[in-house]
Amino acid sequence: MEEALREIIRALKAGDEPLDAAWLDRLLRRISRAKHESTRSVTKRKLLPFYLAIKAHDEERWRSWDIDDATEHELLRLLKVKPRRTASGVATITVITKPWPCSSDCLYCPNDVRMPKSYLADEPACQRAERNYFDPDLQVRSRLVALREMGHVTDKVELIILGGTWSDYPRSYQLWFVRELFRAVNDFGGRGYAGDSPEGRDRRYRACGFTHDTAELERRTSALQREVNAGELTYNEAIGRIGRRDEWVQAASWQTATAQELECEHRYNEDAAHRVVGLTIETRPDLITPTSAREMRELGCTKIQMGIQSLDQRILEINHRHVSIGQIEEAFSALRLAGFKIQVHFMANLLGSTPDADAADYLRLVSDERFLPDEVKLYPCCLVESSRLGACYKTGAWQPYAEDDLVDLLVADTLATPAYTRISRMIRDISSTDIVAGNKKTNLRQMVEARIGDAGADMREVATSDVALSDLRLDCVSYHTTVSDERFLQWVTPEGRIAGFLRLSLPMTGAEAMIREVHVYGRVAGLGESERGGAQHAGLGRALVEEACHRAHEAGYGAVNVISAVGTRNYYRGLGFADAGLYQRRVLA
Repeated sequence: MEEALREIIRALKAGDEPLDAAWLDRLLRRISRAKHESTRSVTKRKLLPFYLAIKAHDEERWRSWDIDDATEHELLRLLKVKPRRTASGVATITVITKPWPCSSDCLYCPNDVRMPKSYLADEPACQRAERNYFDPDLQVRSRLVALREMGHVTDKVELIILGGTWSDYPRSYQLWFVRELFRAVNDFGGRGYAGDSPEGRDRRYRACGFTHDTAELERRTSALQREVNAGELTYNEAIGRIGRRDEWVQAASWQTATAQELECEHRYNEDAAHRVVGLTIETRPDLITPTSAREMRELGCTKIQMGIQSLDQRILEINHRHVSIGQIEEAFSALRLAGFKIQVHFMANLLGSTPDADAADYLRLVSDERFLPDEVKLYPCCLVESSRLGACYKTGAWQPYAEDDLVDLLVADTLATPAYTRISRMIRDISSTDIVAGNKKTNLRQMVEARIGDAGADMREVATSDVALSDLRLDCVSYHTTVSDERFLQWVTPEGRIAGFLRLSLPMTGAEAMIREVHVYGRVAGLGESERGGAQHAGLGRALVEEACHRAHEAGYGAVNVISAVGTRNYYRGLGFADAGLYQRRVLA
């Protein structure tokens, strides 16, 4: 390991050739051949943790490598594993809530009794959750450690809470879950353990009777799963039985918290070494009201994932998605006026639909002023064994679209997507072995973008690319909704890639505007630092905010509110915003 590091450091200092992933791979192959190894003992994934461990615990040995700051910067960049993990500007961490009864029972939804409704035990985030007893603190810590060992900066964290329908969980559990998320981020930044240590938590769950042994978990749930798959038992009935087991009852007794306890963690996070710059939760449109929107905001939430699936009432009813179009419209209005970023789930190939109908349905979503989401997860429906859709597949009532028809549909959807809407996903992380029928191609999005060519795919952010700040121009895309005028301000490169953007909402009622999102793309820079060649911490966000305030003032608004994340409150205070309840507010002169 040290031999490889020394050779990399020498090459970086010499600067004789460009050092990239291909160069590193050739070096590691050569070292393996020299050692006559059939499998590599020195890999990119192992190099960075080894380097960081030596620097932290063997200072004399580290100094012998004679590595200066500039060389270390390039070394860390070269050794970073999966650089796109933080290409959006933040370290994103997905956590999963515990299995819980769902107040809906959609036909296409998976029913894995080891997981919250609609999720499967083989999905990566679900595997991590199960290994950590669905504990939010343990899930966050394990992910932060993994990201750090892969070379990613984790000072700015976006938390995404998935698992069934958030609004179905008890309020006390919601408060506990989010408190533990913030506690984990705060403790990881060096505060020390405000609660149990990770080892203490593990012992506590084991003492209740929990296990993360996959074979044992399958043994405990296999009989229930067979009954659910056979239609003899509903998912909720199975979860009800599991929830009555001693381990779950014991854990539920201490999985509670108060709003005051959560607020303490919020206040600490404002100045913490690692800050939460976004919090997303997942729910259904029929459960979104002005009251529930306020409760979600009290948790520190800034983005809502909302399962819509279709805007065709007939298709919704056929698929037992008992949500009305009116409820969906009201949810969009409530969330937009409350300042939330709105991400929706939309499904192609549902029972009763056709490719042409799906294309028209999606066009309605992105063009009708009642809707217009900020982000879309555009999933083609697929069949898994536990889904009730299986009976329709056996009779021929539902069949997956042919691959060419599906790709053509997704191409049409992508080209119909406006500049201010981002398609964030086109497939779910469902293992191909779990899919009975439907798309199994993990590169579906690449297939779609290849067919589009230069016509304009939606993934336009600069990602890990270098940015010449002098080349950026500030554009504004204006559009209208039933409750507001919207301004999408964006920094754009000459090639049309986005380096940063801001969503400004000008409500039709009231005298105060709302900034719903500010995001600067590029490699993550640490708090107060600037990544060389990157867009982070280069003043782009500040300039966007100033432009938004100017436009709001010109439109006649007396103040601008911002739906700031807990970890960005100080940033906005520095831009002239003052705390104002659940938001921060700047008076416009």
